Amino acid sequence: MIDVNELMKGLARDRPVFHSEADFQHALAWRIHAERLDASVRLEWPDATERIYVDLWLPTSEVAVELKYLTRKLDVEREGERFALRNQGAQDIRRYDFLKDIQRLERLSSRTDVRAGFAILLTNDPTYWNPPRREGTVDAQFRLHDGRTIEGKLAWSEDASPGTKKGREDAICLEGSYGLPWQEYAEAEDGPYRRFRYLAVQIR
Repeated sequence: MIDVNELMKGLARDRPVFHSEADFQHALAWRIHAERLDASVRLEWPDATERIYVDLWLPTSEVAVELKYLTRKLDVEREGERFALRNQGAQDIRRYDFLKDIQRLERLSSRTDVRAGFAILLTNDPTYWNPPRREGTVDAQFRLHDGRTIEGKLAWSEDASPGTKKGREDAICLEGSYGLPWQEYAEAEDGPYRRFRYLAVQIR
């Protein structure tokens, strides 16, 4: 089994910031391979049973990994390389998508050919790890703030508009219970959103 926190700690030393989710995905796969944690990491692995693509598949370890890289606007240079991150916004639907990753990994991990799954969210947007400023938001059940526990059926509030829920109408139903301890990742050299943190949820 891989130690995700040690893996992310090592990755942060070399790559404190990424251009995109695909860049993060590739860098993490390379780190896993370089540290000989799995000899044949697969990116965008097609699972025929579930008819989905998994971000990373570790065949030797039988571990599936789903990744999210959610950013606020940041323009920073590191070792002569410029990183111009955009403000992605839409935090409510992105929380839903991360929880859907966990639900998908639960299904995969219930099989005998998958030992475990990890859902990893890396972000410089503090609205993900900070508690909500007000109660009763339409995505209240999808909140991912530090220290929360997620479990059971998670759904939009009745006030959520059809436009907000479009393509994401179904409730998230989790079989397990998961604490959400956020970890420090790295800090870029400057910028209002230079602090990066990550959340890693292990399934099984």
